[in-house]
Amino acid sequence: MKIAIPSNDRKTILGHFGRTKGFMIYDIEGDKIISKEYRSNNFTGHAKGHHEHSNEHHHAHSHAGIFKALYDCKTVIAGGMGRRLYNDFETQNIKIFVTKEKDINTAVGLFINDVLDNSSDKCCSH
Repeated sequence: MKIAIPSNDRKTILGHFGRTKGFMIYDIEGDKIISKEYRSNNFTGHAKGHHEHSNEHHHAHSHAGIFKALYDCKTVIAGGMGRRLYNDFETQNIKIFVTKEKDINTAVGLFINDVLDNSSDKCCSH
């Protein structure tokens, strides 16, 4: 199973999913990390510098690029994300963990041991 984690420095979990420079992708089998890679974020509007917040733009906003880029990931661990993206992940049957943990390796270890905190109420609406 592959997990996507937003990170600018490949070490810490970024608080806002859509503004990340990239994603650490961990491939996990059982309790072992099989591989990890970094995928640059060239698919979210925030990362591309699109910061329009008009209602028209908001309603036309699509998360299709994220799902295409993270097509093989079944779980996301993040420090926070917008409520619409959270709901879209759920619709795609992707499990979301909104964690207080900042260190990626610690978060992955907690996830493997099934003790990672999950605070979906930390999602923001925008």
